[in-house]
Amino acid sequence: MSQTLWKPVLGALIGAGIGFALYRFVGCKTGACPITASPWSSILVYGLLGALMFSGR
Repeated sequence: MSQTLWKPVLGALIGAGIGFALYRFVGCKTGACPITASPWSSILVYGLLGALMFSGR
């Protein structure tokens, strides 16, 4: 893997894990929360944020 590619991939994996944990343990009881109401949206949003944070440019 390229030297510049592994950091965003690692950040995306960490972010996706945090997103799933946030969905699982905090969640949204009413369904009105657009990010934490679904595990897929939590994983996608936090994975993207993790990739952006770890890209470091």
